[in-house]
Amino acid sequence: MSNKAGFRNLFIILMRKESGMKSIQLYLSPNQGKKLIADALASREDILAAAREHTVIVIMGTTNSYLAEALCEKLGLGGIDKGSFHRGILRPASPAMRAAQKYDLIIRKGELLPEKTIFDISDELGPDDLIFKGANAVHLESDTAGILIGHPQGGTIIPIEAAVIGKRVTLIHPVSVEKRVPLPIGEIADFVNAPQATGLRIYPSTGTPYTELDAFPELFDVDAEIMAAGGLCGYEGGCLYYCEGEDADIDTLSAYSEQLKQLPALEL
Repeated sequence: MSNKAGFRNLFIILMRKESGMKSIQLYLSPNQGKKLIADALASREDILAAAREHTVIVIMGTTNSYLAEALCEKLGLGGIDKGSFHRGILRPASPAMRAAQKYDLIIRKGELLPEKTIFDISDELGPDDLIFKGANAVHLESDTAGILIGHPQGGTIIPIEAAVIGKRVTLIHPVSVEKRVPLPIGEIADFVNAPQATGLRIYPSTGTPYTELDAFPELFDVDAEIMAAGGLCGYEGGCLYYCEGEDADIDTLSAYSEQLKQLPALEL
C-alpha cells in the first residue's frame, strides 16, 4: 500500500470516529435474510401506494411468502399460509411437504383479488403496477437476476416479461444473497440454454434484484457488506454482515436483529 493510500484510509477512519459512525456484525440465516428483505420492501411508501391505488402481484415463492405476509399486515388484509406459498423450489426428496396453493397474491386498489394468478391478469397490467417474483440466481456485480425454467412453455416469467416489456410494468426480484453466482447471468445462460444441454434452463430477467444489501440501507440507513458466509444447523447458506452507520441507526438495527433471532424456520 502506498503512503498516499495509507493516509487516505487513516483519514476515513478518523472521519468516521468524528462523525459518530458505529459498526456491528450480524449473522443472518437465509430465513432471516428473507424476512429482512420483506420488511424493507413492505416499508416503502411507493410500494404501499401502488398496492392501495393500483395493482401489486406477489408471485408464489419462499422469499415472497415473507413479502406477501408483510404487505398483508401493512394493509390490514389478514394473514397467509407461508408454508404453501411456493412453486418450483429446489429441495431434498424428503421429507414430504404440503402442496403449493393455486394462486398468487394479487392486491388491487387495497383489496385482495381472490383466486387469480399472473396468467389471469398480465394482460390487464400497466406502468403503475408492480410485480414481485423471486429469483434462483443473482449476480451482485451486474445487479442482474436469473430464473430457472423447467416448464416447456417457460413458466410464470413469460407472462411477467410480456407485461414488463409490452406494458412497462415494474418487476422486482426479492432474492437473498445466498443465491449469488460468480458469473453474469447472461454468460450462464449461454451454456445452460445451449441446444445440446440438458436439465433446467435459466432466463436472464429484465427485472431488478433486491437483496439484503439493498434492504439494510433502505430499512436502517446503514451500509452493509458481506464479510463471511456459511454455517451449520440452519445457518447453511447464511452470511455474516458488517454494517456501519450512525449510532442510533445501528442501535435500531441491533434491536431488530434480536427479533430476527426468534424467527421460526419456514416449514413447507
